[in-house]
Amino acid sequence: MKPVPGLPLPVLLASVSAPSVSAAPPGTSGPAQPGASTAPPDAQAPLAVAPVRGAWTLSLPENASAHGGRIDALLASSHRFEFALAVVMFGWLLVAVVRFRNARRVSPDGGTRRSRAWVLGLALGVFGVVDGTLFLGSESYLRDVLWNFRVPAEDPRTVRIEINAHQWSWEARYAGQDGTFGTKDDVVTWNDLRVPAGVPVWVQLVSTDVVHGFSLPAFRVKLDAIPGRVNQTWFQAAREGAWEAACYQHCGTSHYRMRGILTALSPEAYASWLHEAGRQAVQAYDPDDAAAHWGWAWRTP
Repeated sequence: MKPVPGLPLPVLLASVSAPSVSAAPPGTSGPAQPGASTAPPDAQAPLAVAPVRGAWTLSLPENASAHGGRIDALLASSHRFEFALAVVMFGWLLVAVVRFRNARRVSPDGGTRRSRAWVLGLALGVFGVVDGTLFLGSESYLRDVLWNFRVPAEDPRTVRIEINAHQWSWEARYAGQDGTFGTKDDVVTWNDLRVPAGVPVWVQLVSTDVVHGFSLPAFRVKLDAIPGRVNQTWFQAAREGAWEAACYQHCGTSHYRMRGILTALSPEAYASWLHEAGRQAVQAYDPDDAAAHWGWAWRTP
């Protein structure tokens, strides 16, 4: 396989069982050797590309999504409201402590009807402004982006991926050149997601054992993987690069190892990779390997 410059060769399981095909070792060229064992990227190894922001920052992970800015702006507005409320609250506490420090002690009586009305009105006003802003912004994002599957459904460039979560790895299935899932040229990768930049990516997700949580922090994507149910989401990479794919639900003793890499390639590099991976998948196809033929007919909402 001809490697994409600057990126490791894909970990292919082809259409396929885990030991049926493997990528060439790092630093070598040539096609994968049938019968060689494969292994997913080491969950404890460093990321292929170091994160832009360090582990000790209080800011959000870098935004690599074409639509992630809306989530970040919504959170930023919420933080501004919270900061303003904190300033008002602590300022009033300071004034009260200084001004009334020598006041005579009186038993609490619950205040007057007017004072209670003021407190209740103020609380409802704050709730309406802060939580109302969050609600309206979230609802707008859900309607325009997250639940708007017309965007990936109507875009002919859309990449469709079926992901099978299990303890403790992610298997991803791509339809090959024929565009149909469940055929010989299906490409299956292990903890290694590849997508083209600037193109909608439509993900359908299941679990084979327990509840897992599919998380792409750099794309502001989180989705539960539930046994017996197909959940779906979509996103779009704004640029090329590599980022972490993690599990956010505690799923057993090796939950911390359930980690993969999502790599966004140029559309040309992605097409080249998928073509070569599909060719290898056809060569390695074993009709008797039932475990390799997981998957489902693509579901449209």
